Amino acid sequence: MPRSVNAVASRARRKRYLKAAKGYFGARSKVYTVAKNAVEKAWGYSYRDRRNKKRVFRRLWIARINAAARQNGTTYSRLMHGLSTAGVGLNRKVLADLAMNHPEAFIAVVNSVKK
Repeated sequence: MPRSVNAVASRARRKRYLKAAKGYFGARSKVYTVAKNAVEKAWGYSYRDRRNKKRVFRRLWIARINAAARQNGTTYSRLMHGLSTAGVGLNRKVLADLAMNHPEAFIAVVNSVKK
């Protein structure tokens, strides 16, 4: 009895990796084994950086809020403590947007905390 191999599935798997490696330099987009290594490495980086992106944005928002708070005579930590005790439900993303694009609204938030 001849040996049975599922060539259709094997070829589809290889094509899937090569398609994912499209645009890579040199053998990384042409040779299956090299492309597979490059694609799996890229998938690992993308998994990791989907989580890191959240940290990076939070750091950016905190820096923007702190800069705007200091221009208005307080600090980031005092502002956030005041917001939590006052029961203001604005998150850091919204506060950073107010600080950048609507400074008068941010000043109103800061003044509500100072009282």
